Amino acid sequence: MLREMTTDRPDATESPFTVDPGHVQLEMDFGNFSRDREAGVKVTEWETLPFNLRFGMSENFEAGIFVAPYHRTVETAAGVRTTAAGFGDIGLRAKWNVTGNEGADFAWGLMADLKLPTAATGLGNGHWEGALTLPTAFELGGGWGGGAMTSLGLVFDDADRRRAVWVNTFTVGHDLTDNVGGFLEVTSEVGVGSHVATFNVGLTFSLDANTQFDCGVNLGISRSAPDVVGFAGISRRY
Repeated sequence: MLREMTTDRPDATESPFTVDPGHVQLEMDFGNFSRDREAGVKVTEWETLPFNLRFGMSENFEAGIFVAPYHRTVETAAGVRTTAAGFGDIGLRAKWNVTGNEGADFAWGLMADLKLPTAATGLGNGHWEGALTLPTAFELGGGWGGGAMTSLGLVFDDADRRRAVWVNTFTVGHDLTDNVGGFLEVTSEVGVGSHVATFNVGLTFSLDANTQFDCGVNLGISRSAPDVVGFAGISRRY
C-alpha cells in the first residue's frame, strides 16, 4: 500500500518525506509571478510551467529534478527597460528520509541540491551552486501540523564571489475541511546582500489520494525580499 501523498509544495519548507519506490510525483506551477520595487528599480518576473519530478528509488530515498521551461524578467530603472527571457537553470536533488517516513509524530531527513547553470543569457549567473538541507515535520496537536527547515548553500553574488547562504523556514498548517487545507509560513535568508524575509500563506485542495491543487501568496517583510509573489499549481503521483 502507498503512503499518504506528501508534497514539497506549495510552501517553501521542504518535507522530509520521500516518494514510494517505483513511483513518480510531478509538482508543478501552472504559472507564478513576482514583483519588487527597491531604490528606484522595478523588477517583475514570470514563470510558465516550472516543475519538479520526484522519483522514488527506495523506501527512504528519492531523486529529483527541477526544470523551468520559460522564465521572463523585466527590469525598469531610470526609465530604461531591460528584458531577459528563456530557459532557466536546472536543479538536481537527492533526498533521504532518516526517520518518520511512515507517518510518525516527528520526521526528519537530509537533502543535497545541485544547480546546473543552464539558464538563458541574463537569467542566471552561469555558476554551479549547491546546498545541504535538513527538513523536519512534526505534529503540534489540535489538528495542526508543523514543519521547519534549515539549509546551508554555496552561491555566487553579483561580483562573482562565492558566498555561504543560510536559509531557515517555519510553517504551520491545518485542515479546513476534509479536502481543503491552509498554511502560514515565515522564511529567512542571510549571506548575500541584506536579510531576505517573507511571510507566506496558501491553500491546498486534495482532489483524490494522488492529486492536489494549491495556490498561495508570498509577501516580503524585509526590504530586500520581493514585494509579492503569487502562484498556483498541482501535484500528481503516478
